Amino acid sequence: MALRSVARVTGLLERHVPLITANRQFYLYSPEPFHPLVDCTPRWTSSEDAVKVVESGNRVFIHSAAATPLKLVDAMVEYGIKEKLKDVECIHIHTEGPASYNKPECDGIFRSSSLFTGANCRAAINSGRADYTPIFLGEIPLLFRRKILNLDVALISVSPPDKHGFCTLGPSVDCTRAAIQNAKYIIGLVNQKMPRTFGDGVIHSSHFDAMVEEDLPLYELKTHKPSPAEKAIGQLIADNLVQDGATLQMGIGSIPDAVLSALKTHRDLGIHSEMVSDGIIDLVDCGAVTNARKVIQTGKIVTGFAIGTERLYKFLDDNPFIVMCDIAFTNSTAIICQNPKVTAINSCIEVDLTGQVVSDSIGTRIYSGVGGQIDFVRGAALSLDGLGKPVLAMPSTTNKGESKIVPFIKEGAGVVTTRAHVHYIVTEHGIAYLFGKNLRQRAYELIKIAHPDHRESLEKAAFNRLKCMPSP
Repeated sequence: MALRSVARVTGLLERHVPLITANRQFYLYSPEPFHPLVDCTPRWTSSEDAVKVVESGNRVFIHSAAATPLKLVDAMVEYGIKEKLKDVECIHIHTEGPASYNKPECDGIFRSSSLFTGANCRAAINSGRADYTPIFLGEIPLLFRRKILNLDVALISVSPPDKHGFCTLGPSVDCTRAAIQNAKYIIGLVNQKMPRTFGDGVIHSSHFDAMVEEDLPLYELKTHKPSPAEKAIGQLIADNLVQDGATLQMGIGSIPDAVLSALKTHRDLGIHSEMVSDGIIDLVDCGAVTNARKVIQTGKIVTGFAIGTERLYKFLDDNPFIVMCDIAFTNSTAIICQNPKVTAINSCIEVDLTGQVVSDSIGTRIYSGVGGQIDFVRGAALSLDGLGKPVLAMPSTTNKGESKIVPFIKEGAGVVTTRAHVHYIVTEHGIAYLFGKNLRQRAYELIKIAHPDHRESLEKAAFNRLKCMPSP
């Protein structure tokens, strides 16, 4: 077992976690705390046995996205039900799989606490059985490093140890590196299918308390054919807002994918993004992405996590062209703004006529999270070369034909990007540039890119709200 310092053992006793012999140090701000520990080896065991360390009142961290350790999660839930545990808090960002701790029968046993909400948590959050914390993605590591949230157990997935005993966090370094630095007890799901990645996600096997073997494919996020509106948005952004030599950040979804597919004739693009998906591979293969003009990690794709198909995971494996970094680094405004022509492209849910942008909720219903949108909106806006472009995009209407450009945001909706932060809003009908414009001018620009069926009613609503006609 990995050893612990006396101070960490005291913390374990206070939290009622089983006592562990000790000398693994806790590093608050170490650049790389995952050096080999002398005479320390993990205990190889089954998932059912490994999770027996979890006790009532514990706080458990769960690895994210494609690296979600489903085998450990399911074993923990079964154990919690069997042993009648109480008040186990599950901390995580977006995870994949069924998230069985969110089932109604687990109420009182487990309570999920999402720092970014995935589809598997929405029902539980919106019915009051789970929690959601609004927080910038780049600041999540501070919760662990400043000991605001102390973790009893971390459930993570890793690639198999190499000949030197080093594993990696594969496609999801994100906030997991900071969580491991904080956690008192670390359980690793060693997956033979996990890609070995470069960057901040390296951890020596001696830091694990228990390891469990796995040999299953990673979760795949299938690509979807973009709708005509999404394809038009992608082309508008590619043709008008992305310059050769730009450093790109892309959120997740059909619109960012549509933009990527329209960039194949561009040259010397760079990638510095919180996440990447399959779309980057074709841009690398055709020579559009070289990272040659980047200031930060010149020549390399920089990202915090990756989620896509098996093709993407094979691209990541043992590939020094792509570097998986701590999300506190990738999403640092001070880092982002140093790259050339930073172009941040993200999706949103609705925008009001003054430029307030809703991205995490539909009325009172929590849909996703704050994520890294503001991290990159600010990074692009503050680009040192003055050529950055913060872009927010959405189809002009919902699937029901309702306008996404609205007089007022829905009651209970959360503003992620404020009207002071917003620069470019794009729909399939055009591009609205709002930076430096007053409310009357903003309404005018937004109505121009609204769906034609809604422009007249929006103009009337703008007059009622502003007491004057929208105009350029």
